[in-house]
Amino acid sequence: MTEKSPFSRIDHVGILVKDLDKAIEYYQSLGIGPFQQIPVDTVINKTMYGETSDWQIRAAVAQLGTIKFELIQPVRGARLMEEFLENKGEGINHVAFAVDDLDKEVNKLVDKGFKVILSAKRASGHGGVYFDTRQVGDVILELIQWWPE
Repeated sequence: MTEKSPFSRIDHVGILVKDLDKAIEYYQSLGIGPFQQIPVDTVINKTMYGETSDWQIRAAVAQLGTIKFELIQPVRGARLMEEFLENKGEGINHVAFAVDDLDKEVNKLVDKGFKVILSAKRASGHGGVYFDTRQVGDVILELIQWWPE
């Protein structure tokens, strides 16, 4: 039996912005929205570049059919995102794929040699993990397991 790819369900496209409020206003003027703020204050386990980190962001999503449109503004210590904005400006940073068991899928990819560059998890274990897949296509792939409503 062929193993199911963790990259079979696109969840969202992540776009880095300098000002979340202005970005929401702009995209809503185009007819994208409504946006809902993502509660990031309940994330307790955060790493960046393999080290525990207390980075902070603001984020909001709009549902577009089966895919979410995510806007992220780095606030403090989010070096990965800040470097992107400094080097490239605002734009698409990552594509996220929904999985049912985040730890299981992350372990499989790590075992294959893929490097985790950012992780954010809640006490429940739900959250997201970015992999360094920028060497081809210059885009980060994320696995995400949403928390129960």
